[in-house]
Amino acid sequence: MIYILVALKGELPEHNLDPETYKVWYTGVGKVNAAMFASLASIQSDCESIINYGTAGVLNAELAGKMNIVGKVVQRDMDARPQAALGVTPFEKTGMESEIILNNSSITLSTGDNFVTSTPELESDLVDMEGYAIAKVAKHFSKSVLMLKYGSDMADADAPKTWEENQANGAQEFLKYLRALEAKE
Repeated sequence: MIYILVALKGELPEHNLDPETYKVWYTGVGKVNAAMFASLASIQSDCESIINYGTAGVLNAELAGKMNIVGKVVQRDMDARPQAALGVTPFEKTGMESEIILNNSSITLSTGDNFVTSTPELESDLVDMEGYAIAKVAKHFSKSVLMLKYGSDMADADAPKTWEENQANGAQEFLKYLRALEAKE
């Protein structure tokens, strides 16, 4: 079974995915909700892998209005300076205390519990509020994780309004991507 974790139903309002292959769970917004649902998915005996699909603010204009495969995730709001560098969880020795590499894509996603309306201090291409937590939990439980983010807004002052207007725009592209994956198998 592939567990698809999406923050909000507005991002994937409708789907007719095969329930024998996929379970779609709406996690709610933020790292805590995402970690909770990723943990619940990971401990299911039928969980083969996790896909995190959702929207993301864009810091690299080339990614706007597109489906993006994330290669690396970082936690932009972990700020324990001077104990550790920005984005690094202090006193942790798991190998996941800073960046988490998912695949060979060059796209970096930074996750934090804030809606980004200006360029964050930690460098990245996309911003969201769930990805890092899902990746960390999946890796902890040795589950493969694929992260697909639709560039919904420019992470600027207009982001809340633009995101609201565009949150569902990537849904069909996401479903098309899944169908293409199925066809390869």
